[in-house]
Amino acid sequence: MKFPWKRRLAAPLFFLLALHTSASPASNDQPAMGHSSSHACVGCVLVMSVIEQLAQVHNSTAQAAMERLCSYLPEKLFLKSTCYLVIHLFGSDIIKLLSADMNADVVCHALEFCKQDAGRPLCHLYPPPKVSVFLLCSDGSFFFFLSPSLQKYPQSNSDICSLPFLAKICQEIKSALKNSVPFKDADSDKYSVFSSLRGYHWRGRDCNDHDKTVYPGRRSDNWDVHQDSNCNGIWGVDPKDGIPYEKKFCEGSQPRGVILLGDSAGAHFHIAPEWITASQMSLKSFLNLPTALSDEFDWPQFSGVTGFLDSTSGIKEDSIYLRLRKRNHCNHRDYQNISKNGCLTFRFHLWLCSLSRNQLLDHPAIVIYAMIGNDVCNGKTDPVPEMTTPEKLYSKVMETLKYLNSHLPNGSHVIFYGLADGTFLWDHLHNRYHPLGQLNKDVTYAQLYSFLNCLQISPCHGWMSANKTLRTLTSERAALLSRTLKTVATREKFTNFNLFYMDFAFQEITEEWQRRGGQPWQLIEPVDGFHPSE
Repeated sequence: MKFPWKRRLAAPLFFLLALHTSASPASNDQPAMGHSSSHACVGCVLVMSVIEQLAQVHNSTAQAAMERLCSYLPEKLFLKSTCYLVIHLFGSDIIKLLSADMNADVVCHALEFCKQDAGRPLCHLYPPPKVSVFLLCSDGSFFFFLSPSLQKYPQSNSDICSLPFLAKICQEIKSALKNSVPFKDADSDKYSVFSSLRGYHWRGRDCNDHDKTVYPGRRSDNWDVHQDSNCNGIWGVDPKDGIPYEKKFCEGSQPRGVILLGDSAGAHFHIAPEWITASQMSLKSFLNLPTALSDEFDWPQFSGVTGFLDSTSGIKEDSIYLRLRKRNHCNHRDYQNISKNGCLTFRFHLWLCSLSRNQLLDHPAIVIYAMIGNDVCNGKTDPVPEMTTPEKLYSKVMETLKYLNSHLPNGSHVIFYGLADGTFLWDHLHNRYHPLGQLNKDVTYAQLYSFLNCLQISPCHGWMSANKTLRTLTSERAALLSRTLKTVATREKFTNFNLFYMDFAFQEITEEWQRRGGQPWQLIEPVDGFHPSE
C-alpha cells in the first residue's frame, strides 16, 4: 500500500511530538535507522498510545479520541488545524488498525513511521503481535502483518518544512537552533524584546531593540542620566540631591552577570507529562506547547542557573541569577543561558560565539561551565568508543577558556561543574511505570530505555541500559572526565578570571530532597527519564 502524500501530511504532528529526542547528542555516522525516521517513529508511537488511552479513558471510539486530542491543541503554530487535517486524510487507516486491537507499535510500522531494516531487531515499546492479521484499508488495499516482522512499504523522505503552512515556522526554528542567538533582534546586539526563539527566556530582555549600545550587563553610560543603557531599570537623577540613581545605588556594588555554558540539562529540557497522559488531558494541557516548541522544548526561564519565573507546577524559582539579583538589583536582567540540546565539549565552539560580553564596556560575569552528561552519553549500540576522552576534553576545554579570557571583563569567574553519575537513572526508575504505562501498567522505564536504544536515539545508552557493566563503564568515564576538569581548574591560570571546580553533587542533592520528604525518582524528568527535573 502506498500513501506518501498522506504520510507527508501526518508528519508535522508526529514530528512536533517527537522533538523530545532532539536532546540526544548528534551522531557522526548513520545508524541503520536514520535519526529523523527514528524520531518520527517515537512520535508516532506516543501519539497512537495517547489516542488509544483517550478512547479507553472516555469510553469512546478511536475516531472520537482523535477528535478529542485535536480539540485540546492550540491554534498557534497551526497545531490544531494540522491535527484535524491529519484526521481527515489519514484517520480511517488509523481507526481500522486500532479497531483490530493493533497496538501503537504495529500501527506505526504499518503507517511506515517505524521500520525494520534487514539485520536489525524489531524496535517496539509494547509486546509484538503474535498472530497474522489482514486489514482492508480505505483505498481498497490490504495491510499484511507477519510476526515478528512486518511487510515493508515504500518510504517517503519528504521534508515537512516543504509544506507551505510550516515553512516559515521551520525557518525560524532552524535559524534559532543554528545560531543560538535571538531570531528577532532588530539591532543585532544578541538581546531581544521577544521571549522565545532564543529571546529573553535565554538572556536578559533588551530595553531598546533599536540601539545596539543598550543591552543587559554593560557598564552604565554616564551613570545612565538620560537612559537605561544596561536595562537594569535604574536611570535618571534623584531630584533631591542631583545624584544619578545608577551612581547612588550601583557604584562600588560590583555588579556582575551569570552566564551558563551547558547542555540540555542546563537549558532545563522538559516534556510536560500532561501532554502524553490521557487521564490528565484537558483544554489547558497544551496551552504552553507552542512556546515549548519555539524554545526547543527547553525552559531556561525555570532553570537552576538563569531561571527568573516561578514554575507553572508551583515550584518557587531560586536560581543563581535570582540570588545575584536579590543581593544587588543592579544585576537585573544580566543573565545568559547559552545551552544546547545535545551539546558536547568538542562541539561547543560552534555556539560559544553567541556569548555576549565586551571586555571594555561590560561588567564582569560568573560563567558556569556545566556539560554534565553528553560527553559520555550517546545512543550508539556500542556507546563507549564514542565517549569523549580525557585528552580531547582537556584540549577543547582549554580552547574554550582561552576564548573566554579574550572576551570576559577582568574580575570575572569561571566555574566547572563535574559530570553527573547517571547510575541513578536505572537504580531508581527502571521498574517504575512511565507516564504512558501508568493507565494500564504496561510500560516501564526499562521498556522505554530499550525502545530508544533499539532506535539508536537514546539520550544515554550507557546509563539507560539493563547492562550493569555498561552503566559502570559510563560512570567510570564520567568520573575520569570530572577529574580532568578539576585538574584544569587547579593548574591553569588566566588573567581575566579565576577558575574553580565543583562536583555535581547528586548524592547530596538526593539526600537533601529525601530529608524534605521527597522520593529520589522525583528528581528526574518523568517523560524522558533522563534529565534532572526542576
